[in-house]
Amino acid sequence: MKKIVIALSVMALLTSCVSKKKYTELEARNKETQDLLNTATVKLNTCLEEKAGLAATAATLKEQNQGLISVSKDMTVLSTKGAQNIEKALESIKEKDLKISRMQDALTKKDSVTLALVTSLKSSVGISDPDIEINVEKGVVFISIADKLLFKSGSYEVTDRAKMVLAKVAKVVNDKPDFECMVEGHTDNVPYNGTGVLLDNWDLSVKRSTSIIRVLTNQLGVKPEQLIAAGRSSYIPLVANDSAENRSRNRRTRIVVLPKIDQFYEMIEKEMKKQRP
Repeated sequence: MKKIVIALSVMALLTSCVSKKKYTELEARNKETQDLLNTATVKLNTCLEEKAGLAATAATLKEQNQGLISVSKDMTVLSTKGAQNIEKALESIKEKDLKISRMQDALTKKDSVTLALVTSLKSSVGISDPDIEINVEKGVVFISIADKLLFKSGSYEVTDRAKMVLAKVAKVVNDKPDFECMVEGHTDNVPYNGTGVLLDNWDLSVKRSTSIIRVLTNQLGVKPEQLIAAGRSSYIPLVANDSAENRSRNRRTRIVVLPKIDQFYEMIEKEMKKQRP
């Protein structure tokens, strides 16, 4: 019995020693495992935090991406509209350039006609006489003839010398059947004191105009439909009526030559109306 007790005691001791050693190993391994677990837990938490941050960033980026897609679509629409507007603007510019070109052509033709007319008149009438002037005012050609070449003072009877000048004018008019001529009578500001049918300078200026027209039509072969009679009395003086010399300058007959270039003016007017808003 005593031997059995001793044997059991020895066995228990051996068993106790082995268990403690294993326990120590297990404890060491358990600590190592715990450390690894702790490390893994820390890393997991870090990953979870990073994941949450990335998820938030992804959501933001997704939202931004949707916004960019929307903006891109809007920009595409705007770009399309912009391109269309630019195209329309270019077409409008082209149309205006064409209109301007047409108006410039019309004005050039008008200027060419005017220049040719002035050259023809100066060649036919001559420019050496200081009492005869050929000029252009506002695109209109006119011949201004001092009344001392045409009439006696206070009279509306055309002198023989005047017929020589008017014959040259008639030649130019007859060569240009598309022209019209307005014969304007002008007086000074001295009131008309004659007797008969004339009452004042208005009557005198108009009567001088019709007298010249009768010479042009009855004696020089100008077509009546090309002529216009007009009287301006004393109301459009060249200079102040403050001296005998100035009053003499103001007493004149002006023959306004009007080429029939209505088509040019009509073209310009039509194009200008088109450009109005």
